[in-house]
Amino acid sequence: MVERTVKIIDSSRGLEKELPVLEASEGPATIDISSLYQEMGYFTYDPGFTATASCKSAITYIDGDKGILRYRGYPIEDLAENCKFLEVAYLLLYGDLPNADELRHLEDRITHHTLINENLKSFFSGFHYDAHPMAVMTGVVGSLSAFYHDNIDINKPEDRDLAAIRLVAKMPTIAAACFKRLRGEPFIYPKNELDYSSNFLRMMFAQPTEEYEVDPVIAKAIDLLFILHADHEQNASTSTVRLVGSSGANPFAAVAAGIASLWGPAHGGANEAVLSMLGEIGSTRNIPKFIDRAKDKDDPFRLMGFGHRVYNNYDPRAAIIRKTCHEVLGKLGNHGDPQLDLALKLEEIALQDEYFVERKLYPNVDFYSGIIYRAIGIPTNMFTVMFVIGRTIGWISHWVEMISEPRLRIGRPRQLYTGLAQRTFKKIGDR
Repeated sequence: MVERTVKIIDSSRGLEKELPVLEASEGPATIDISSLYQEMGYFTYDPGFTATASCKSAITYIDGDKGILRYRGYPIEDLAENCKFLEVAYLLLYGDLPNADELRHLEDRITHHTLINENLKSFFSGFHYDAHPMAVMTGVVGSLSAFYHDNIDINKPEDRDLAAIRLVAKMPTIAAACFKRLRGEPFIYPKNELDYSSNFLRMMFAQPTEEYEVDPVIAKAIDLLFILHADHEQNASTSTVRLVGSSGANPFAAVAAGIASLWGPAHGGANEAVLSMLGEIGSTRNIPKFIDRAKDKDDPFRLMGFGHRVYNNYDPRAAIIRKTCHEVLGKLGNHGDPQLDLALKLEEIALQDEYFVERKLYPNVDFYSGIIYRAIGIPTNMFTVMFVIGRTIGWISHWVEMISEPRLRIGRPRQLYTGLAQRTFKKIGDR
């Protein structure tokens, strides 16, 4: 079979180079430029790496123009409709959907790793009383490296697998502890007989003084959000986990770095930014004014939670979560919350406005997830923490995939240097 190539010509130096084209199973082919510098003396320039494939991966496929998201080949719509979160976690980590026995085994392993070391309680208390939960998450997850360092050999598949299980199991416990600390309430231990999402909700909202009944509608919504957030290809936080992990760093440190990356308002913090925007708009009476501002290219105001960097069509995750959002609001009611009324009115107007429809600026998953979280009583500064819980399985699946590569190389992006050329040094008295 003849390999397809692309020819690069440097007419000024009379050089030519044939670069191989790597075929994808789906999506655009990729030009292999790994030998370009060695043979022609050139780097490539791609700010933000938006046109650069940094790795090979078999985990997630996205087609932004067609609104497609698939995990290991399965459409997100099918997984969201038919699977529990831990089924999807098994799929991402091991490559196939589990049978009943395999799922029970995974659930058992996750259940028995949900506890965190008691010494972490004092670590939580070391943060300032009003520390942002994402700052606490970054620090606490990074500290797990100190608890699980000597007994992790990343070159052993069984050690990599155990690290993955620990991270997925402990992340809801840590997140709930962040929430409890924020409210000055005692930590709630996990309960083994509950499923993943129900256990998390109990750790969030239960009190030691009384029993807590998990609402199945809310548990189902949280489980669905974890599925929708589980992975999204080589985004900023996943790429961060891969880059840190490529040095051989402890996986807990690599995931802590991913959490820090996710915190940004352009990434995981977008659902928090949605609620901040709703606060700025203030009431439904002000929506037309802010819609006009969003259309004005000279006005810096933007409607947060509308459109997506990857999807030039309707975000497939938003189409799924929209139905659940309305189910949750129907079950709980808005409780007179003006921001929820405002969000629903904004959704209604934007879905009908010709300006937004023509530009395909539809509400995205961040818009609806923020509404759900607010409705069930999760404060705005905890929204990105919720994202962390779901995305952890994606991060660790990419880390396992990368570490398993037989020719793993440390990440080392290059640069286009635009500083001064060599200068003559002068001693301090001559300057």
